[in-house]
Amino acid sequence: MSPAAVATGHLTAALELPPGLDPCQALTAADRLPGGWSLSPLSVGGEPCPVVGVTVTDTAPETTVSGSRVQLSLTQRAARSATLAYTTYTALERARQERHMLTLHANAAVTPSGRGVLLLGNKGAGKTSVTLALGERGFTHAGDDLSVLAEDGSGELLLLPGKATATVRPKDARRWQDPKPVIGLAPFLRRPVSLAAVVRLTVHPDVPSAVLVPATPFSANEQLRLHEALARCISGIPTPLTGPGGAPYGPVWPLDTPRLARWRTHLVARLEQRPYTYAYAPDAGSAADLITREYA
Repeated sequence: MSPAAVATGHLTAALELPPGLDPCQALTAADRLPGGWSLSPLSVGGEPCPVVGVTVTDTAPETTVSGSRVQLSLTQRAARSATLAYTTYTALERARQERHMLTLHANAAVTPSGRGVLLLGNKGAGKTSVTLALGERGFTHAGDDLSVLAEDGSGELLLLPGKATATVRPKDARRWQDPKPVIGLAPFLRRPVSLAAVVRLTVHPDVPSAVLVPATPFSANEQLRLHEALARCISGIPTPLTGPGGAPYGPVWPLDTPRLARWRTHLVARLEQRPYTYAYAPDAGSAADLITREYA
């Protein structure tokens, strides 16, 4: 197969696939990645673009990096599954950060007045449920679980469209073991917006009442949490290389550079200059009310 142009995560790269490899299963993951995942003919000439090469292996999968090229060695099963899309996306995280964009484990929403709000929190902190509640209050969705933060040439911080779907636990408690259905988020952000605020969520029934607490100046713990969040996708942690089936295998990818680490440190300092709060609430609705009152 000739090289194709793959568009994902708000950039375009050359994708080299083995002859005979059908990428149709990768296309099924398009709505689960920021910026989608699509293929088109690769144009000749123009600005050089990053390259992702894919080979198939019967041994342990691996990744290597040389210049602007990332080489993925995947199992046959992984290469023919949606894993191809996820690994391609992650392989391009260095190229994104070189362009001052990054993927982070977070949710994002836009107020009715057009102000971007980034929602951070540990797994199970309530990010998705609060985001859905904000949607019921007139907010526009901008990403579930995977959000994209950018810094433009003038230094403005922006939210870019993130993952446009969410997995939601069934409301019927008797179905707690059922797979979470995937829903499309609507309305959904279509263009970059300025980042106005950052909220780190803790939603738990033991919280007595909803409250916002200023988080700046950052504690050492918050600094560390942000550094981890901003670097998470460049290390490939969310993207096992083996695909569905078998033991997950995902070594730390050799994508990072000292220059990118310095930029992320700069980004942490920029975030400290924004309204940045901790939100504690007993349920998603009261957390959404709190955020709406403060930022809408």
